Amino acid sequence: MRMRPPGAEIRRLPVWRWPDGLSGTLTFLAPLVALVVIWQAVVTLFDVHSGIFPGVPAVFRAGIEAIRDGSLPMHVAASFARVLVGTGLALLFAVPLGIAMGVSPIVSELLTPVFRFFSVLAGIAWIPIATLWFGYGFGAITFVIFNAVFFIVAYNTLLGVSTIPKPLRHAAASLGAGRWSMLTEVLLPGALPNIVTGIRTGLGFAWRGLIAAEMIATDVGLGYMLFLARDFYRTEVIILGMVVVGTLWLLLDRLVLAPWERATIERWGMVRAA
Repeated sequence: MRMRPPGAEIRRLPVWRWPDGLSGTLTFLAPLVALVVIWQAVVTLFDVHSGIFPGVPAVFRAGIEAIRDGSLPMHVAASFARVLVGTGLALLFAVPLGIAMGVSPIVSELLTPVFRFFSVLAGIAWIPIATLWFGYGFGAITFVIFNAVFFIVAYNTLLGVSTIPKPLRHAAASLGAGRWSMLTEVLLPGALPNIVTGIRTGLGFAWRGLIAAEMIATDVGLGYMLFLARDFYRTEVIILGMVVVGTLWLLLDRLVLAPWERATIERWGMVRAA
């Protein structure tokens, strides 16, 4: 059952799309390539010591070495596992609670101030108490990621449900929709664009919290790789870690999250691509 309120207008939504064809790909990569060229030019022109800021070749060699000895794949896998587990747990609890807040004014009035308060707290703010509760390791970092995602997704779910027109709910009920049908065919689809946006925003905070937590609370992961390299004055490894973190997030956001958000908005929101 997919219904639109009478007179609802379908708006065209300008959305970012992954570049098509060779020319589009080159256009997308051009700023990144320019940044690398400027980086190497500045290091060469000013004869910057590699201990302060390494050049591109040094970072490239560090990357090859980290891949060959298996350390880089190990750190990437550990970080991704924590993000997946923490985010999965957050969604498991956040979406149902957000829907409950959206359909119950009493629950919403009680919990909305709490969610507004916690949604602005950065994930790193939970690191000290996470290490006290769970010790150093997987549990503490997963807890940090959980908190970074949970409150944002729950609040966005609430916003999504609250934007569903009441006449649409009443129409579904009058057509015989039970609680399960109302949830799966009206409330959840109607809130889905906001939920996906919340996931995308929450993952951005979670990724930052992950790197910070791994510097303190574990002995494996991209954050730990950065922190360990500092102790040995391996600036090329530090920059490598930063490049890997940025590249992974760029790929995750542009290849998975942004298309998912766009497809969800086009499918369930009252919009379509320009």
